[in-house]
Amino acid sequence: MRILLAEDEKDLNAIITKKLKKDGYSVDSCFNGREATEYADIAEYDCIILDIMMPELDGLGVLKEIRSRGKNTPVIFLTARDSIEDRVRGLDLGADDYIVKPFSFDELSARIRANTRQLGNSKSSVYRVYDLELDTAKHRVTRGDKEIILSVKEYQLLEYLMKNAGIVLSRETIEDHIWNFDYEGGTNVVDVYISYLRKKIDSGYEKKLIRTVRGAGYVIG
Repeated sequence: MRILLAEDEKDLNAIITKKLKKDGYSVDSCFNGREATEYADIAEYDCIILDIMMPELDGLGVLKEIRSRGKNTPVIFLTARDSIEDRVRGLDLGADDYIVKPFSFDELSARIRANTRQLGNSKSSVYRVYDLELDTAKHRVTRGDKEIILSVKEYQLLEYLMKNAGIVLSRETIEDHIWNFDYEGGTNVVDVYISYLRKKIDSGYEKKLIRTVRGAGYVIG
């Protein structure tokens, strides 16, 4: 999944970004509210994490702009302000969750998982396609009784495909969700990683799960 983090404390921003990337997320990070709205305008995110107290435009203002443009991306507020008034205002504006500093990174990860389950229409952390199973809480992938070891990007790609099982995803859509703005690789990166996944997911199995839809993209199911 691709996450946008807007946090003006540079050290905390760097720590959270590092933790999220270690957990397998693709992350774009910025340091003020105006940058956050610009990022949200030009990319599709699976979750947005906003500090409330930011320069140029605070987190509440960012949320208001995002929602006014019809974006329903899950938004989690990350802030030191813990009054009931702040929580109520944020939720009334369309926030999905609220976590108060100082916080546990395990809790932040759990809240991200909980708020993005709706993307795959699932209340569970486990996604299944035929005999393929992906557990987002354990970061574990199995097919039948065999565990499959994936790289970070392979896992991100498979998770995105499985959350959208049965839906044809274009190369551009996949690239927008899996790779952030810092990526400087080749233009065929999606095809390359689909190839990697097929070797690990489909090779040796009679039923192939990842299919190419000519002229449209890829689908799992």
